[in-house]
Amino acid sequence: MDENEELGEPAERKGRLTAVLILATLISAFGSSFQYGYNVAVVNSPAPLMQQFYNSTYAGRFNTPMEDDLLTLLWSLSVSMYPLGGLFGSLMVAPLVNKLGRKGTLLFNNIFSIIPAVMMGVSEIAKSYEIIIMARFIVGICAGLSSNVVPMYLGELSPKNLRGAIGIVPQLFITIGILAAQVLGIRHILGHSTGWTIMLGLTGIPAVIELLLLPFFPESPRYMLIQKGDEEKAKKALQRLRGWSDVDAELTEMRLEDQSEQAEGRMSVLSLLAQRSLRWQLISVIVMNMGQQLSGVNAIYYYADSIYASAGVNDNDIQFVTVGTGAVNVVMTIAAVFIVESSGRRLLLLLGFSICGGACVLLTVALKLQESVTWMPYISITCIIIYVIGHAIGASPIPNVVTTEMFRQSARPAAFMVGGSVHWICNFTVGLVFPFMERGLGPFSFIVFSVVCLVTLIYVWLVVPETKNKTFLEVSQMFAKRNKVEIKVKDGNLPLKDDNKGLENVEAVTTF
Repeated sequence: MDENEELGEPAERKGRLTAVLILATLISAFGSSFQYGYNVAVVNSPAPLMQQFYNSTYAGRFNTPMEDDLLTLLWSLSVSMYPLGGLFGSLMVAPLVNKLGRKGTLLFNNIFSIIPAVMMGVSEIAKSYEIIIMARFIVGICAGLSSNVVPMYLGELSPKNLRGAIGIVPQLFITIGILAAQVLGIRHILGHSTGWTIMLGLTGIPAVIELLLLPFFPESPRYMLIQKGDEEKAKKALQRLRGWSDVDAELTEMRLEDQSEQAEGRMSVLSLLAQRSLRWQLISVIVMNMGQQLSGVNAIYYYADSIYASAGVNDNDIQFVTVGTGAVNVVMTIAAVFIVESSGRRLLLLLGFSICGGACVLLTVALKLQESVTWMPYISITCIIIYVIGHAIGASPIPNVVTTEMFRQSARPAAFMVGGSVHWICNFTVGLVFPFMERGLGPFSFIVFSVVCLVTLIYVWLVVPETKNKTFLEVSQMFAKRNKVEIKVKDGNLPLKDDNKGLENVEAVTTF
């Protein structure tokens, strides 16, 4: 090990999975990301039971049944309040992670899970559907924070050669959360008249586990060194995470990043939007997040049972087909964890959006022909599964990984705040609008999603570079030409390698 450490960069490339790194990853992903996925899918299977509760509660208050349009509106709100809360959570990312740190924000965020879990659990006893709608908004805040902070936290804990694989773990736990909600939603488990409130309330359990265990694990070393100026704590955190004592090469790379952006200071969203040197990175984050959500993935999970019913699947089989789809999602996301470091981020994005776009076109054809061809529902199911595979390997997990790698420390919180806001605005739009799209456009709803996939695919092909195994400074230089900026250093060459050489050459930051 001494020989590798003396070589600087090769030692960094052989960063390994230590027990501390693995446990910090699993605890933060289970405590936060799992809840995001769970709450996406938890209202799908019990939807008829919840709507019956809405109707009976309304009838009990006003002695008249609820009108269909009002029920549709209230149900759309129940679904879409979750991503609306996610938008508010995203807007809180930058101030919280800069003040409380990455780990501190995740611990604070559990408030927005435990409180709504209790609210949803008692909603039937309280005879109030308003409590559910309000709780969905609050737990959405939790999801909005966790969906941005967990990738940021893990990206800053990870050695660069494992950053992609570890960066996909949050998405893996999102898919596990979706699958858990689908399994629990089976009618023989909790998807019945006395079990659906328990299902909604279970989201608080991962939050309690994270609250108890995460304090024993380190804060982001980059946050401690670059933003807090505490090199000693940063060094100790790195030593625990890496499993060896000599972490000088990595500390040097952090100091280099710090010196290269000192003049910029801590960026707000407004200063990030005005920053010419980050223009195309920011546009790329916005486009990838729009493509991820407007391609319709959460329409599948919010309204899976409804989609399968319209595809002609037997009512008794829908719940099992939905669980099968969730299982495929988990398996393919696991596959992405293992192939992202070998295949790269860009290829998985291109492949993912290509598969999703093609599957949406085929699904449109299948839905259009299902009344005239008896076996067409099987084709519809196959198209949805293929779509889920495409999203699982590229469109869902990779944007957050690339966002972490495209921005340096001072800009990263604001970048996640912008990307997260776009993510949740688009998620909210799909959740609110899709029932009306399905009613108005029928099978052609999925053509809209295929066009989104095509536009995103073209953008990634033309603009987004491969960020695999690159330092944050290397990625900045890759974008410098497109942004038409210059990175100034004393000898004219930015030292991009993670070694101890060249630190004295850094003179300033990106110029405009």
